[in-house]
Amino acid sequence: MLHLSGVEKLEAVHGDLRAPLSTVRAVEVLDDAHEPVDHGFKVGERLPEVSEVAVVRTGGQRLFAAVHHDTPRGVRIDFDGTDYDAWIIGCSDPETTKARIEKR
Repeated sequence: MLHLSGVEKLEAVHGDLRAPLSTVRAVEVLDDAHEPVDHGFKVGERLPEVSEVAVVRTGGQRLFAAVHHDTPRGVRIDFDGTDYDAWIIGCSDPETTKARIEKR
């Protein structure tokens, strides 16, 4: 489950997201979590290189992004059989986040 703050819910015009761990196909550490969501059609809030909290349609994929200026690194979580092809999530320690997801 991806818990969004109240502000993020307003920015993204979206609630918390859920996906079973069994649908996770891959987890990748991103040095620039802003880049994957720089292109495409977005519904939500976007201030380039500052903050993206939005649903993004790009390259035939549907992504959900929550990346802020204070967490420019992050993870990309790819899914099979869910509403989103991937989540792009900014976080302060993407290596630990990736390891925790893969452990489960």
